[in-house]
Amino acid sequence: MPTYIIEREIPGADKLSPAELKEIAAKSNEVVSGLDVPYKWITSYVAGDKVYCVHEAASADIIRRHAHEAGFPANRVTELAAQIDPSTAG
Repeated sequence: MPTYIIEREIPGADKLSPAELKEIAAKSNEVVSGLDVPYKWITSYVAGDKVYCVHEAASADIIRRHAHEAGFPANRVTELAAQIDPSTAG
């Protein structure tokens, strides 16, 4: 299944409280369970006014559907071409 990085512009994202982040995570999980298609939320990173999420789904349209149903922005959805880390160097 393709992996996507989703850029969400959320002013003040880095100021969200743990309780607010918990609510956001719960809403995302609720929507994922109702999609009735293969979908996996892998992780998210909060940085400044943005949240970067890594999800697996069959298409970018399904990623956008998740965002719409959850009420989250999905300002940019990009399919990942490759993944590298320090071990890639050999």
